[in-house]
Amino acid sequence: MAFLTRKEYGELKGWSKQYISKLILNNRLVLDEAGRIDVDASEQFLEVTRDPSKAGVSARHQQERLQRDVYSHVTLKSEPTNTAAPPPVDSAQGHSPDFQKARAHREHYLARMAEMEFRKAQGELVEISFVQKAAYETARSLNQSLMSLSPQLAPQLAALSDPWEVERQLTAALRQRLNEAAQVSSDDFGVVLSEC
Repeated sequence: MAFLTRKEYGELKGWSKQYISKLILNNRLVLDEAGRIDVDASEQFLEVTRDPSKAGVSARHQQERLQRDVYSHVTLKSEPTNTAAPPPVDSAQGHSPDFQKARAHREHYLARMAEMEFRKAQGELVEISFVQKAAYETARSLNQSLMSLSPQLAPQLAALSDPWEVERQLTAALRQRLNEAAQVSSDDFGVVLSEC
């Protein structure tokens, strides 16, 4: 393991001391007890935590550094090769954060949230609490309506002796109450959904 001071590591990488300080503040460099930078561990950690959206910028800066430091001292017989940084390797330790996986995970759920908001705006989705409230109110109203039916029908049905006539009047009364309840619940759902 090689340990370097901040200045030495900055010179090795071609980074300013402000940038080195920023990396340390963001906990992207591995330091020993004396405050020196563990080069191997820091390189691995930087690879794992690198922002993949900055790969183009990093490659451009790497090419400019090579142009300035190497190619300016050599007579070119051909075009300089593309020296973009290699893609980050997966960390085998398992405890280091993986920026790409974290970003992909975040973007996946942001896309799902955007889809849900779109579907809600289209009227395909509603909040479950509104539906539960409307269903509860509808069931309560239907229960009260059906329970009030027996005192109203009892005198009429008691006077009848024909079972077919009792069934016909009972079916007609139930059908009327259920149709009324369906209309009321439909109106209630419309009001509740318009509040969403």
